[in-house]
Amino acid sequence: QVQLVESGGGLVRAGGSLRLSCVASGRTFSRYAMGWFRQAPGKEREFVAGISWSGGSTHADSVKGRFTISRDNAKNTVYLQMNSLKPEDTAVYYCASSNSRTPGMTSTQYDYWGQGTQVTVSS
Repeated sequence: QVQLVESGGGLVRAGGSLRLSCVASGRTFSRYAMGWFRQAPGKEREFVAGISWSGGSTHADSVKGRFTISRDNAKNTVYLQMNSLKPEDTAVYYCASSNSRTPGMTSTQYDYWGQGTQVTVSS
């Protein structure tokens, strides 16, 4: 049974920072790519960032230069460092485990999901 548990969400003012964490269990973490997605009220879930099994990363244009995904395979953990947060970053953020070694940008390329953590950015 694969489990992904996110933490680190909260309320922050615009311009502030948060770091999300996601701890994985039930699968050989280091073999698979991981990703972060988000879903704002009334909108579809969207890709935020992904990281390959070896650490290569990709970020959505909307967060490039502000967010950074990273992973620690020894701790079975993936992180999302979010800086210069904007009100439009407000969403529920989901961690996901891919079914391949390279990160895709669509939700269908991920087969396990966390429960989500709320990020709210006030103006």
